[in-house]
Amino acid sequence: MKELKSAILIFVAFTIILGVIYPMVITGISQLTFSEQANGNLIKNENGTVLGSQLIGQDFSSPAYFHGRPSVIDYNSSTSSGSNLGPTSQKLIDNVTERIQEIKTENSLQNNTTIPADLVLASGSGLEGYIYADSAMIQVPRIASARGISESQVKEIITSNQENTFLGFGKEIVNVLKLNIALDNLKK
Repeated sequence: MKELKSAILIFVAFTIILGVIYPMVITGISQLTFSEQANGNLIKNENGTVLGSQLIGQDFSSPAYFHGRPSVIDYNSSTSSGSNLGPTSQKLIDNVTERIQEIKTENSLQNNTTIPADLVLASGSGLEGYIYADSAMIQVPRIASARGISESQVKEIITSNQENTFLGFGKEIVNVLKLNIALDNLKK
């Protein structure tokens, strides 16, 4: 009976320590030190309405918006997954070939134009919210035409939203949601 009582006390103690105290301490530390990141890097409009997360991509298919990376999970943020297709997979080769042709068609690009890999390959999470600035530049003529604005206005949005990669290595990146919000704000 004494051993059962000890086991129950240890169970209750660890439940309180690991199930209540530890999560509260970690949540408190994260809210005090990195509150924006701890809350999901949410992007809000001037009214405080949440438009999305900087970290989670959204599906933009209208010709008037920048398009992000393909997603094998249709940007369903309740899950996360890549395609799990290897470089020798015929299905992956067919998907990439199809995406390249779609991008060339929708952006009126010449057949010899090189399409950046991030526009045709899904990310490992399927939720990537960023693309390379070069990938955004390819979309400038389509967006400018669809919105009836100048290409220089669209390029300025890209330039003003460029972010450096970690430690400054690699190409500049842009957040697709931020670009599209900036496009919508041009009308105002």
